[in-house]
Amino acid sequence: MKTAVDSIITRELIENAHSFEEYTDLVQQLFDDGRTTNDDNRPDMLEYTKLNIHRSSKWNKRAKISEELQRELSDFPGKMIWLVITEGWCGDAAQSLPFIHKMSELSDNIDLKLILRDQYPEVMDEFLTNGSRSIPKVIALDHETLEVLGTWGPRPKEIQETYMGERANPDIENKIATQNLHLWYARNKGKAMQEEFLQLLDEWKKD
Repeated sequence: MKTAVDSIITRELIENAHSFEEYTDLVQQLFDDGRTTNDDNRPDMLEYTKLNIHRSSKWNKRAKISEELQRELSDFPGKMIWLVITEGWCGDAAQSLPFIHKMSELSDNIDLKLILRDQYPEVMDEFLTNGSRSIPKVIALDHETLEVLGTWGPRPKEIQETYMGERANPDIENKIATQNLHLWYARNKGKAMQEEFLQLLDEWKKD
């Protein structure tokens, strides 16, 4: 019997999803036209998009994948699709997607595909985080069956707990919590995320 996820994540959806390069070009083209990826074109959303284009570009140039993770990726035995739910205005996505892209490039067995959250709400709603449509969300799928092997996101657990704690603290402004979040990303340089993917790759190996 097919589950809800089996019915929603179809081969057609995968074929219509963006490559990383297509997604990056789309975000830039829409921004150049004064638009965001979900057409919430308010000035603050356009400013977030502009900032995140810069963040993503920076990590595309500077992101480094650890030697241990490189080995695990190159030796991964099964073919997977990494389906990522994202949006161009999302700060966490801009901080994480370049690392996800670089990881996928290190394995011939990983096919990276991206979809926009607000174009596919039925997919997003199967992968909520504490009831929230938080992104980015990586869904690891078996390449042949589209079985869900596992997920990652929206951010490394270490900073997720800290950030949500600060957001819940009435003495800390949301603006300050967000500044602290992105300062952590800048200092951590993807290390915590890569450690989590090392564990996940071991879990996602098919017997």
